[in-house]
Amino acid sequence: MTATQQAPEYPMARAAGCPFDPPPKLRELQEEAPLVKVDVFGQSVWLVTRYDDQRRLMSDPRLSSDVTKPGYPNSAPVQLPRDEDGPGIGFILMDDPEHARLRRMVTAPFMIKRVEAMRPQVQKIVDDLIDDLLAGPKPVDLVQAFALPIPSLVICQLLGVPYEDHDFFQVNSSILLRTTASIEERNKARGNIGGYLHELMGDKLENPKDDLLSGLAERVNAGELSRKDAAGIGVLLLIAGHETTANMIALGTLALLEHPDQLAKLRDTDDPKLIAGAVEELLRYLNITHNGRRRAILEDIEFDGQLLKAGEGLIFPNDIANRDPEMFPDPDTLDVTRDARRHVAFGFGVHQCLGQPLARLELQVVYGTLYRRIPTLRRAIELDDVPFKHDGAVYGVYSLPVTW
Repeated sequence: MTATQQAPEYPMARAAGCPFDPPPKLRELQEEAPLVKVDVFGQSVWLVTRYDDQRRLMSDPRLSSDVTKPGYPNSAPVQLPRDEDGPGIGFILMDDPEHARLRRMVTAPFMIKRVEAMRPQVQKIVDDLIDDLLAGPKPVDLVQAFALPIPSLVICQLLGVPYEDHDFFQVNSSILLRTTASIEERNKARGNIGGYLHELMGDKLENPKDDLLSGLAERVNAGELSRKDAAGIGVLLLIAGHETTANMIALGTLALLEHPDQLAKLRDTDDPKLIAGAVEELLRYLNITHNGRRRAILEDIEFDGQLLKAGEGLIFPNDIANRDPEMFPDPDTLDVTRDARRHVAFGFGVHQCLGQPLARLELQVVYGTLYRRIPTLRRAIELDDVPFKHDGAVYGVYSLPVTW
């Protein structure tokens, strides 16, 4: 692209009839221009589409996750809280060393051994909800009756958030994740959920219990953490802890229903290794964070014959990276027996998803239980009538009526 050429628009449109596949234009760019500037939010930013390039750059310390840095691809300027009364911005949008300092405070509950100890608890939640499905009317919306309650119940118990408030935080978090929401709507939703966590943190400061938020409250009392940052961590974990997994449960189920040969392999097995492998393949194939991870460039970087300048931004669309044929042969085929463990659905580098062990556990229990207990599960509407979240920062379906 010459200096006089206009950067193309960031490709977001999916092909008709291909709800599980990345935009076709991303595949074209991956083959022909894997590192190219595109226009998004009125900015010209670098788009990185190849798997190896994404992993190399996402681990480069010269890139920043700080949304306030010049060049960071954002639809609107980020306004940080002005005082200690609002929630913090969340460590996911910070750089080291502050990112690492805050992240370490909540790492222990998400370590693999601690998470694995929750398997019986998650299994009971899943079984109880399936019991309710089988005892209730048909058809039923799998999103509201099953996919949303599972991660919401789990994260509420882990954090110490009253589950009876789930409608409130689900409504507000969905607004925050909807790309078509206005700035005013997002600010109001951010204020609602931030105020909720700030107030809840106050309760934990006075009446601590055995939960993650109470652990953060201890650090606030010890002077290691501000109440603002504690509330910000709570907002991050609450939203990420239910939205992503809920969408993956419903979208994964729909994908399997559209691939009955792959569904049969899951339905007819109790092999935990096959189930765990199927989770990784579905994460690779569906990859629900479709707007790409974003970074700002702090220092000039020579990369693949291009000069990435300080003050410019980058977008890493991990959906197309996980469909890179150089890494995953025949990438557009769903194969639950594939070794897909090196996918980048959870990111890469120091900002890899903190909650990935919990997400994996929940998905393993769901995919290993639902289709075995309801072997005749099927869509109750046509695929063309399923409302997909094309306007969401997290991809999925708004509803999925099913029957059996």
